[in-house]
Amino acid sequence: MAEWTERAELLFTKEGLVNLQNSNVLVVGLGGVGSFAAEFLARAGVGSMTIVDGDVVDITNINRQLPALHSTVGEPKIKIVGDRLMDINPELKLTRVQEFLSPERAFEIVSSEFDYVLDCIDSITPKLNLIMGAKRNRVKIISSMGAGGKMLASKVKVADISNTTNCYFSKTIRKRLKEVKINKLKVVFSSEIQDAKSLKLTDGKNFKKSFYGTNSYMPGLFGLHMAETVIRYLISK
Repeated sequence: MAEWTERAELLFTKEGLVNLQNSNVLVVGLGGVGSFAAEFLARAGVGSMTIVDGDVVDITNINRQLPALHSTVGEPKIKIVGDRLMDINPELKLTRVQEFLSPERAFEIVSSEFDYVLDCIDSITPKLNLIMGAKRNRVKIISSMGAGGKMLASKVKVADISNTTNCYFSKTIRKRLKEVKINKLKVVFSSEIQDAKSLKLTDGKNFKKSFYGTNSYMPGLFGLHMAETVIRYLISK
């Protein structure tokens, strides 16, 4: 019987697959971006993963988030995604952290045991603290910028945050990072101009003051680019 990693090994080589199996990654946020990124990492053969999310599935998540089905509304995303990852790879060393990261916890949670951090948070203050935590501990990090209000898949790319365009979220993060003397950050962003008409204000719960309308494929595409960046690094590590 063939191993489930057979096709991956043909492409990654045996050494590359072993590197993945010996890797430890942190995925923070299991929404439209993070849920897909975590699954791509698990299917690639990453050996150890910590996932962090304090949210439950809402019916409005169904159009774009991997754990969101009518049958899972109200259930914790951490359970749905975690169970799915373990079904993909029963040998995965998985740690589940079911909490909304406060700014303080976001700063604390990153340790040098991680080979890579995937920042899939969509709230500015916890995101900034996670980035600072990674930089402080010299852990590689890739950060997702704004996927909302965007439609063109061809405009999504990976770049340093200093080279982002047409992304208000990136501009805000870049400005705040400069205040703490962080000038370099690998990000996934879209250079497409956002549809301003799709913006909706919120009550500020969980550090989130507004959000843009989103489609079924853009958040997943951001997650794909993040996973690709991490997997290619880990293979050659």
